Amino acid sequence: MNEDWGFETRAIHAGQEPDPTTGAVIVPIYQTSTYAQEEVGKHKGYEYSRTGNPTRTAVERCLASLEGARFGLAFSSGLAASDALLRQLSPGDHIVIPNDAYGGTYRLVSKVYEPHGFRHTPVDMTSLDALAGAWTDRTRVVWVETPTNPLLTVVDIAAIAAFARERGAICVVDNTFATSWLQRPLELGADVVLHSTTKYAGGHSDLVGGFIATDDEELARKLAFTQNAVGAVPGPMDCYLLLRGVKTLAVRVERATQNAKAIVEMLAGHPKVARVLYPGLPDHPGHEVAAKQMKDFGAMVSFIHAEGEQAAVDLCSRTRLFTLAESLGAVESLIEHPGRMTHASTVGSMLEVDPALVRLSVGIESTEDLVEDLRTALG
Repeated sequence: MNEDWGFETRAIHAGQEPDPTTGAVIVPIYQTSTYAQEEVGKHKGYEYSRTGNPTRTAVERCLASLEGARFGLAFSSGLAASDALLRQLSPGDHIVIPNDAYGGTYRLVSKVYEPHGFRHTPVDMTSLDALAGAWTDRTRVVWVETPTNPLLTVVDIAAIAAFARERGAICVVDNTFATSWLQRPLELGADVVLHSTTKYAGGHSDLVGGFIATDDEELARKLAFTQNAVGAVPGPMDCYLLLRGVKTLAVRVERATQNAKAIVEMLAGHPKVARVLYPGLPDHPGHEVAAKQMKDFGAMVSFIHAEGEQAAVDLCSRTRLFTLAESLGAVESLIEHPGRMTHASTVGSMLEVDPALVRLSVGIESTEDLVEDLRTALG
């Protein structure tokens, strides 16, 4: 593969040479659990599909290329990828997470790992002073989301990565919201990039998956060992669907971002909207950082309903084109109430979100139809 190729070209061709046996242009679905060996210990690179599968290899090479990474590993879900990273730590180690982290990340760290002796502290990642105040001699990982889910807080990746490196910790960036099309954390100094490929990379609401990219060869080796030992691998059909979806990542995200900007403009002037959370707005606290480290501002939009929680909940049931559902990043537009849905696990914690918050994943439908759907639902 030519590393000088543009993003869109690599999305279509990286790791996806025509099949040498048949000439098939699309990577085949290698729906097999095992592989014939010529003799004991001599095979053609694959022996058992938990350890490796050609369809999975193709998607790993493609996604690693899009992140500008030397190594990439595909997982059965975004949280399986997160779990594999956390398994590299030891009891007593300390993890710093965002104070508005994705609910699944918070649940994994606080409910699964903390009872076994791991420690964590939620921190405002926009403040290096706050990060320094949470630091301990056992801090090993700084876990960054930017933009965050669901408050769309923007974090300066380069600053956080440098801060962590100086203190002997690694910086992990969940790049799910931004996508590799809009933001490449490794180029900004991060050690690890993580995606839920269920979202934008797949883009069609028909698969569940995760991905990790890194330039650290030793960490990649350890992650691959953990993945094989635990079995947190995607099936070949999901890998095939992911390869198909990622081919159009750039055009999908560009179109969805255009739609999001039109929706933000409408929401910002609506009397029933108290506040719009979108990095593209000049008054967003992270606007300048987002403009510096992102190609554009993305297609995720959150807002606070001026009439409170019940009005926000009711709104989510009144839209026609925005489907009430969890997840995000697909061709269809979605709406949800984080407090009762994706972030219910944070209720009662310092990560609890505003009960009047509504989150939108803007899709690629007609701009005018989406704007009118929300305007009508708001009343």
